[in-house]
Amino acid sequence: MAVTAGCASHSKSKASLSIEQIMEEGFKGKTSLSARISKGQGNEDDFKKMAFLTKELTLNKPSKGDLSSWTEKTTALKVAADSLAAGKPGALDGFKTAVNCKACHSVHKGD
Repeated sequence: MAVTAGCASHSKSKASLSIEQIMEEGFKGKTSLSARISKGQGNEDDFKKMAFLTKELTLNKPSKGDLSSWTEKTTALKVAADSLAAGKPGALDGFKTAVNCKACHSVHKGD
């Protein structure tokens, strides 16, 4: 499934991708988009796609857990991905810190 950066435009919009789709496209596996980026192997297109995916993630609601915790974690990830896409200094380190799968899954992933 190809993802384009123009699918969602407002923070109050409904997500066009489910959490499962976002995880599949960007976060699952050792060769995933997030893994490549974290290893310093990402390019401009990867950063743009990750910025889109993380924006979509913030538009979803968690399967379980507190919505404020979800919002805090997903927003931090979105800000980090946006920094990568904008080419900001230190963005890669910020992204590596924000991509903490276990921290989010332990409180928000459904059974």
